[in-house]
Amino acid sequence: MLQPKRTKYRKQFKGKIHGIAKGGTALNFGEYGLKALEPNRVNAREIEAARRAITRHMKRAGRVWIRIFPDVPVTSKPTEVRMGKGKGSVDYWAAKVKPGRVMFEIDGVSEDIAREALRLGAAKLSVRTRFIQRIAE
Repeated sequence: MLQPKRTKYRKQFKGKIHGIAKGGTALNFGEYGLKALEPNRVNAREIEAARRAITRHMKRAGRVWIRIFPDVPVTSKPTEVRMGKGKGSVDYWAAKVKPGRVMFEIDGVSEDIAREALRLGAAKLSVRTRFIQRIAE
């Protein structure tokens, strides 16, 4: 699973996901992509599950690019623990995704295979998504 090798600080504030994505909104690598339509945190397990679903359907033909990285530590306290005594330990890593962000790109396969592969990948994610493709020039 994806996670940073090292970070400057172990824990982070929760923060809010405001507005639309500033960058990463266009296809840069592949012919087809999966674009987020709503703001949310996508954890590393979801990203890995989506990647596996996509590559499995493509039968390892073509190429997959993951355009998001889980760099936000999400903490939680154990169950049945009283309030106070500091912040919980890091539970999992997540990526903050804004609307308009391209999360996955694929290339080297036909459109119908790409559409189905990204549909299967999108089912693993906690955000609503849309299939996009490069406009022929």
